[in-house]
Amino acid sequence: MIFGDPTISLPIIFAVLLGFSILVYVVLDGFDLGVGLLSPLTQEVHRDKMIASIGPFWDANETWLVLAVGLLLVAFPAAHGTILTALYAPVFILLLGLTLRGVAFEFRAKAPAHKKKAWDAAFFAGSLMASLSQGFMLGLYIMGLQFTQVSLAFACLTAVFLTVGYSFIGATWLIMKTAGELQLKAIRWARQGLWGVGLGLIAISFATPFASERIFSKWLEFPEAILLAPLPLMSLALLAMLWLALQRLPTSNDSWAWAPFAFATTLFFLAFCGLAYSFYPYVVPEKLTIYEAAAAPESLFIILVGACVVMPIIFAYSALSFFIFRGKATELRYD
Repeated sequence: MIFGDPTISLPIIFAVLLGFSILVYVVLDGFDLGVGLLSPLTQEVHRDKMIASIGPFWDANETWLVLAVGLLLVAFPAAHGTILTALYAPVFILLLGLTLRGVAFEFRAKAPAHKKKAWDAAFFAGSLMASLSQGFMLGLYIMGLQFTQVSLAFACLTAVFLTVGYSFIGATWLIMKTAGELQLKAIRWARQGLWGVGLGLIAISFATPFASERIFSKWLEFPEAILLAPLPLMSLALLAMLWLALQRLPTSNDSWAWAPFAFATTLFFLAFCGLAYSFYPYVVPEKLTIYEAAAAPESLFIILVGACVVMPIIFAYSALSFFIFRGKATELRYD
C-alpha cells in the first residue's frame, strides 16, 4: 500500500502540513495585512479602531509563516534552497515589510501625537511591501521560477491582484469586527475590491494551465476537465454569494456581518486547492517532486513527532485568541 512506504507517505504528510500552514497564513495574516493596506483611507479615529481589530491576532498569525518556512527547510531541504535562492530579493522585501509593520504597530500606540502619522505611514508601507512581495513570489512560482519578461510581467500582475485580495479580506474582517460608520466604509471597500478579486482569480486560473504542458493536461484534457468543473463553478458561486451578501449589508441586527469573511475564506481555500492540485507532486515546479526533495525517512519521522506537538499548540493558541477576543473590536490599550 502507498502509505506503507515511508518514502512515499512521509513526503505526502509533510506536503499536506506545509500546504495547510501556508493556507492558514494567507487567510489569517491576509486579513491583518489587508487592514494595514486600507488604513490610509480613513481618519485617525477609525484607523485606531481598525488596528485595534487586529491587535490580539497579528503576531500569532505570522507564526504560521514561520512554521511553513520551517517545515520547508527541515522536510524538503533541497526545495528550500532552490526556492529561496530564486526568490531572494522578494523574500528580503517581505521580511523588511513585516519588520517595519511590526515595529510601527507597537510604536504608533506609544509615540507622541505629532509622530503618530509617521508610524501610520510606516504601518501602511510595511503592509504594502509584504503583500506585493508575496504576490510577486506567487507569480514567479506559478511560472516555474523562470526570470523571463513574460514571467516577470505575470509576477507583477499577481502582486497587484494578491494585494487587492488581501485588502478585500481585510475589509470583510472589518465588516465583522466593527460597527457604525467604519463598518459602512468597510462594506464599500469590500464591494470595490470584489471586482479585483474576481479578475485576479480569472487571470491566475487561465495562466496556470499554460505554465506547463503537464498542468494543462491535468486541467483541460478529458476526463479531468469534467471531473474538476465543480471547483471553478463553486468559486464563481462564492463570488456571487459575496456580491449578494455585500448588497444585503448592513442589516439592522448585524446578522450577516460574518458572511463576507466566511465566504472570502472559503474562496481562498478553493483557490489554494486548485494551485495545490496543479503543482502536485512538484514542490519546485517541473524540477523537484516532493519525493525527490524530501529529507531521509528517519529524519522526517523525528520531525513529524515534533510537528504533531507544535502544530496543535499553535492552532490552539490561535483558536483561543479568536474565542477570547470575539465580538466587535474595542479600544486598543497598553495600560
